[in-house]
Amino acid sequence: MSTAAARHQRLHAELRSRICLLDYPPGTRLSETALAEEFGTSRTPLRRVLARLEDEGLVESRHGVGTLVTDVDLARMEQVYGLRLHLAELVGRLDPAPVTAEVLAGIADHVARGTALVASPDARSFAQLNMDYHGFGLSLTDNLPLRATAERLYFLTARIWLQSIPRMDLASECAIFLSEMQDTAAALATGDTEAAAAIRRTHIAMSVTRMAR
Repeated sequence: MSTAAARHQRLHAELRSRICLLDYPPGTRLSETALAEEFGTSRTPLRRVLARLEDEGLVESRHGVGTLVTDVDLARMEQVYGLRLHLAELVGRLDPAPVTAEVLAGIADHVARGTALVASPDARSFAQLNMDYHGFGLSLTDNLPLRATAERLYFLTARIWLQSIPRMDLASECAIFLSEMQDTAAALATGDTEAAAAIRRTHIAMSVTRMAR
């Protein structure tokens, strides 16, 4: 990857993360001038990143106003979650990646972070771990179109959890998440990526049910 492409990826990932962690809540105006100064870049590459985020549904450009962070379309989210359930299962079946020592070390690291989170629950830390764990899950397939589609849909829904947490039991959610990662670690220890994907699908469905209460 070229240096320019790498910078684009890093800037896109950082702004997307800020949106999904609600550092930039819905309605926030993203100043091109301020962001260009913060990241030490010109407006041209920044505008390309903002255009990508708009294509992904995370921001919108309004004439005479600027670039604003979008709100979550709850009606659309139901359809997105439905599709995510099917894609989660496909991760274990389409071009599964080999379960290497690196993969096992990765899941062990996530379990360790989850254990620490259960000991000291924190909503933002939960959301960050969830994002990181999603990326780890996608690494279990070598099917690049599947990874790209699943990633895009995930980030469309990522803000839902943080917006829902005031009416949920954070400690319980952290414990459930840790259980998922432990079950996944056990499946991967036997090289069973299909079982790991099925675990992910089940927990996505359960989380949707809990958030809907």
